[in-house]
Amino acid sequence: MSGRFRAGLVGTGFIGRVHAHAVRAAGGEVVAVIGSGPESTARGVQAVGAGRGASCLDELVSAQDVDVVHICSPNHTHVEVAEAVIAAGKPLICEKPLATSVADAQRMTDLATDAGVLAFVPFVYRFYAAVREARERIALGAAGPLWLLHGTYLQDWAASPDLTNWRVDPALGGPSRAFGDIGVHWCDLMEFTTGHRIARLTARMGSAFTERRMADGMAAVGTEDGAVVLFETDQGAMGSVVISQATPGRKNRLWFSLDGQDASYSFDQELPESLWVGGLAENRIVMRGPDTFGQAAESYSRLPAGHPQGYQDAFNAFVSDVYSAIDGDKPKGLPTFADGLRAAVLTSAVVEAAASTSWVEVPS
Repeated sequence: MSGRFRAGLVGTGFIGRVHAHAVRAAGGEVVAVIGSGPESTARGVQAVGAGRGASCLDELVSAQDVDVVHICSPNHTHVEVAEAVIAAGKPLICEKPLATSVADAQRMTDLATDAGVLAFVPFVYRFYAAVREARERIALGAAGPLWLLHGTYLQDWAASPDLTNWRVDPALGGPSRAFGDIGVHWCDLMEFTTGHRIARLTARMGSAFTERRMADGMAAVGTEDGAVVLFETDQGAMGSVVISQATPGRKNRLWFSLDGQDASYSFDQELPESLWVGGLAENRIVMRGPDTFGQAAESYSRLPAGHPQGYQDAFNAFVSDVYSAIDGDKPKGLPTFADGLRAAVLTSAVVEAAASTSWVEVPS
């Protein structure tokens, strides 16, 4: 399938536009798109620059000129759409969560494996050069044994009772909103960067507002605005993460500190051009560049130093690596359906721990 990849997009919102940009950055073409209905599809053709709108899902996934399908629709639709794509034998990218239950995520993962279909989930924060640099330094032992892994992922899109979207409804978004939407990103990034796996955890969930404005007025909210998770890893480290979608002023602040006996590494997604390195004698801010970052970060540093790269660049790198994998290459660090299943398992454990106010073992 070498050459110009032809993509079909399911979903026409913000993340669909991000995917479409990444498809073109990878040298591909968005040939077809489908929304939630005819009007949404027509708007989507213009919004993502697609060649045409599809009249139904079967038309899109079976089209001869669609090589790969990107699933960018609301959470509750992922299983149905992914099943159709896998049945058509086409590689796919499915937004997280892969499914709103562990059972469905397991089934999707097994279906893709049994069908020999390449299937990926966009945990795109792995694709920042600074993250790859931290991962390489930790793997080489520069931090010494890691003992404390902590951080936050804070947003403010839900920092008012008048702010809402479909994610607030557990029937559409799943039983966990804040952790299931962004907490899994932090956990995936921590596990990817350190090589540690969360083995057991306890959690608390809470909300800034008990009601939000819905189409028919103020109504009770069935999902959390934030969560606090305390965990232990399979390699003996301890850690914590604070998750919030209702913290005023924090637009998309994913931050971690990975602390070893000899050094600590800190990354802030809102300041993605640098890696903070802590030491006993001095602290350093290492800026992205060919003379500062090592080989693992090299292919993800796509612009000269001083020319800032951000979220869309990381997403572009992810899609580029996916297309390379479909072409037969083996890029390192690609998140697959197995990682989407891992996120579902962690979300289920957090929901259980918060409900029981106890420690929960996380299945490996």
